[in-house]
Amino acid sequence: MPLPYGPHVSEEIVGAALKDVRDSAVIETKFGFDIDADTGEQLGGTNSRPDHIRRAVEAMLRRLGTDRIDILLQHRVDPQVPIEKVAGVIGELMSEGKVLNWGLSEPGLGTIRRAHAEQPLSVIQNEYSMLWRGAEAEVLPLCQELGIGFVCWSPLGMGFFSGKIDAASRFPQGDFRAVVPRFAPENLGPNMALFGVVTDWAARKSATPAQIALAWLLAQAPMIVPIPGTTNPDHLDENIRTAEVTFTEEELTQLNAEVAAIRIQGARLPEGVLAGTGVEAPRPG
Repeated sequence: MPLPYGPHVSEEIVGAALKDVRDSAVIETKFGFDIDADTGEQLGGTNSRPDHIRRAVEAMLRRLGTDRIDILLQHRVDPQVPIEKVAGVIGELMSEGKVLNWGLSEPGLGTIRRAHAEQPLSVIQNEYSMLWRGAEAEVLPLCQELGIGFVCWSPLGMGFFSGKIDAASRFPQGDFRAVVPRFAPENLGPNMALFGVVTDWAARKSATPAQIALAWLLAQAPMIVPIPGTTNPDHLDENIRTAEVTFTEEELTQLNAEVAAIRIQGARLPEGVLAGTGVEAPRPG
């Protein structure tokens, strides 16, 4: 059965699981939404006020049963709080040893530069996959320029490369993909051409389509780390074995050309909405 994901629950599970092996693990968790630090009640949209961040971090440490968070991410940029103030309180938490590294999720380029100037960033976490390559235009080059790692959320395209979706797939109410334009019936069929490319390469490499999609990401740059969803031990084993899938320089050039030749139809998200949150998207600078 899939583990629950949401405010506080995941941290409690992770803390219990890592109790005896804490020093062998790297823990990443997030702040940034207006969630009561103690009860988990969702109070509204974004909240990165310094006092809220401090309360959130103290509660995270208690739930995780640890004295430090290895990587702390701002889940989404708060348009009401200057990023310099956010970076400032993170710097204080780092000087106290409670946070070791920090990063941003889905920030604008200006926000990245301003945050990094105040308190150097370790990671940017954005959507990136064969299905959505928007990061390649500006964010990835900026990360390479500044020496910032890049974590890909939804590296399997919200399940697009799982092998469980085809042109006839329809998504029930409550499934976020039901409102995502690229999964709309008129777009999904044409977009399956990309899955065809991946399937061909999977046969060529004796791998699964998901492994090809993840291996492609790993081959794009050395600082890229995909974070695929894992709902059972078989998925975990499949994802781990992606490390066995490699491409020669010639193969990668060919695969990149085949992927680039397919024009993906439909936007990655409903207009103005952040993935999986229902929160209206701010426009960070």
